Amino acid sequence: MKHLIVFILSLFFVLNTTAQEKKMLVPYAIAFYNLENLFDTINANNNYDWEYSPQGNKKWDSKKYYQKLNNMAYVLSRLAKENCPMGPAVIGVSEIENRSVLADLIKTGALAAQNLQIVHYDSPDSRGIDVALLYNPALFTVQSSRSFRLEVSGMPDFKTRDPLLVSGWINKEKFHILVNHWPSRSRGEAQSRPLRVAAAQLNKQISDSLRAAEPDSKIIIMGDLNDDPQDISVQGVLGAKMKRKQVKEEDLFNPLAEIFAKGVGSLGYQGKWNLFDQIIISGNLFGKDKNTFKFWKAEIFNRDFLLSQEGQYKGYPHRTHSGNVFLNGYSDHLPVIVYLIKYYNE
Repeated sequence: MKHLIVFILSLFFVLNTTAQEKKMLVPYAIAFYNLENLFDTINANNNYDWEYSPQGNKKWDSKKYYQKLNNMAYVLSRLAKENCPMGPAVIGVSEIENRSVLADLIKTGALAAQNLQIVHYDSPDSRGIDVALLYNPALFTVQSSRSFRLEVSGMPDFKTRDPLLVSGWINKEKFHILVNHWPSRSRGEAQSRPLRVAAAQLNKQISDSLRAAEPDSKIIIMGDLNDDPQDISVQGVLGAKMKRKQVKEEDLFNPLAEIFAKGVGSLGYQGKWNLFDQIIISGNLFGKDKNTFKFWKAEIFNRDFLLSQEGQYKGYPHRTHSGNVFLNGYSDHLPVIVYLIKYYNE
């Protein structure tokens, strides 16, 4: 069955290349999407759960919940389809309340046909939100998974989203995928910066350990980092290079930074775009030997239907709420995608 899938993917790619480029190259997609407060309607802890309940300020009822699920499922079902007819191999997600909302999501609308599976762990986050990985078992095989606790020196009571590590195979090659949602800027960018630096240090430590144990493995670090590519947490501490000519095999590369440099972001407001949503890849995904996976291209999935057409958010992501007013949108973030290619039976 998997050989048939690979053949279909290869044929699709061949038919979408020029005569000079016709090679059996198989494209695979890796995606990330902040789902913007995907909560159920059950008030379990009287904090954010109260806000997202029928009695709360947002009057979050079953009708709105299922509209939100349908909207999210529609976006996820569209990701990468122009290049990968089966969609992404994996999709990292953030701002989800629990595993239950993901179980509802993957059975909703057009997404149900993709047979996505879930890797999720509960986090201690004070808002009650987590990260998770959705994956297509026909394209990605899970070997192991675990979560990591982010501890900040001098802040024993600090609680945030746990980074998630999922290891497995895409087309017989080993990948380690880290899904993140770094601490927010709600206290102000400068005051909260040490928290994101600590998150970057944890990701760097995990990445270095993975590389030491398995030098040939590919590493993907994705998430809502609440910082832009040039910020100290991403470029300095994590060490993600912003230009491909700087990248060595042992480095990390931020392929979306080149898009952001052109003024395109994944979230924005009042005339300014940010690129908090990023996918960072290991340097061994570069090179001319496409018999192993290599980086092809990256994109911010900024289709027109995802953007507000009027009002104060015109031109920016069409969000779920403005304050407590339900807009029936998608998310205040846009999805991001990285594409990898590999020769098949060349």
